[in-house]
Amino acid sequence: MLKIFEPSNVLYVCTCGAERPITKIYFCRHCSSLRCGECVSHEVDSHYCQNCLEYMPSPEARLKKNKCSNCFDCPSCMHTLSTRATSVQIPNPEDASKTMPKKVYYLVCGFCRWTSRDVGIADQATASGGWQEAENPHSKRISQLMEYYRILAQKEKLDRERKKINQRYSYLHISFQDKYGMSATVVRKLAGLPPTLSTLFSYSKMDPEISEQLTLPEATSDVEPLPESYLIQPLNLSSVTTLKQRLFQPQFQPVYTSELYPQNKYMHIKRSQRCKVCEHNLSKPEYNPSSIKFKIQLAAFYHIPELRIKNVSKLYLQKTCLVEMVLINPTPHLAHITFEPVENPSDDLSSVKLPPGELVLAPRDDTAEFDDVNDNQNFKDDPKLVIELLRMK
Repeated sequence: MLKIFEPSNVLYVCTCGAERPITKIYFCRHCSSLRCGECVSHEVDSHYCQNCLEYMPSPEARLKKNKCSNCFDCPSCMHTLSTRATSVQIPNPEDASKTMPKKVYYLVCGFCRWTSRDVGIADQATASGGWQEAENPHSKRISQLMEYYRILAQKEKLDRERKKINQRYSYLHISFQDKYGMSATVVRKLAGLPPTLSTLFSYSKMDPEISEQLTLPEATSDVEPLPESYLIQPLNLSSVTTLKQRLFQPQFQPVYTSELYPQNKYMHIKRSQRCKVCEHNLSKPEYNPSSIKFKIQLAAFYHIPELRIKNVSKLYLQKTCLVEMVLINPTPHLAHITFEPVENPSDDLSSVKLPPGELVLAPRDDTAEFDDVNDNQNFKDDPKLVIELLRMK
């Protein structure tokens, strides 16, 4: 189903009712239906760096926090940093009174001219890197909060499972305890149930670090006063970071430009898309990061006719307006097109006159340009409907 949004834009209506251009939808040949981005499930196939095209498996990418260890982004303008080589003089190990040249490497941005030397990062002896990532001062507190919320999620899971326990497990608990004298923990283990909430928190209290994480911070109205230097010293905007630069490093949020450090470039992903109804793949790329080909590609513009608005004549008072459209058949088969009236039309669309009958589109043939005796060139269109014949080449 098609819907004209503007004279130059045509939107296709998905089976869920969403309106998308033809480049944003898929055609499931198993369901014979259109699928938009909301009607497909997305699956991550592989991780790769867009700069060095290094492939990384999902477990390794998760371990490295989805960051490339060899490529960096400029903390000032967010462009990719490059490695620059230079020569420095160092003391000669054989003769201390003499010096000898040594090649070293540092990071430089070709856009804003920021270098790793601006923040005091030492030069490296190899071009492959070795620049260590700055340690987050709040990493310990973040790990404690994550562990706390993990325990909290486990508590909610146990509460849900406790409600699902039926009479069978209650009878199993009573019979084992009366007959064999087993504790509740052993009975739950034999029944395949997770430990109780009290057991879980008793384990957590044994570790002082875990018990410390259970205390959440509380809001307070006491605010530290501003340093006196903010009121006395003149403001130098060139030494203060912008909001974009601070949010680019959320773990540090540097205030001054001298605190900017290069950030490891985030990994990109190649994803496959699967139909939610029949669970067949609609799009699946190659695993090779340098390849732009697809193993499966069921984009709509490869399988259904494309409609374009070619020309719309000016609308004068008490005169008809002529709309010229272009239909393109991307398949090697004949396409049968039928124009149907809009359901519950408005006053503006109630007087629209559609072409009668059925329109047949010639199949796509890439060799028609080079084959003079091709049968598709002799295809006869209906002169009442087709003003100009446009063929895809």
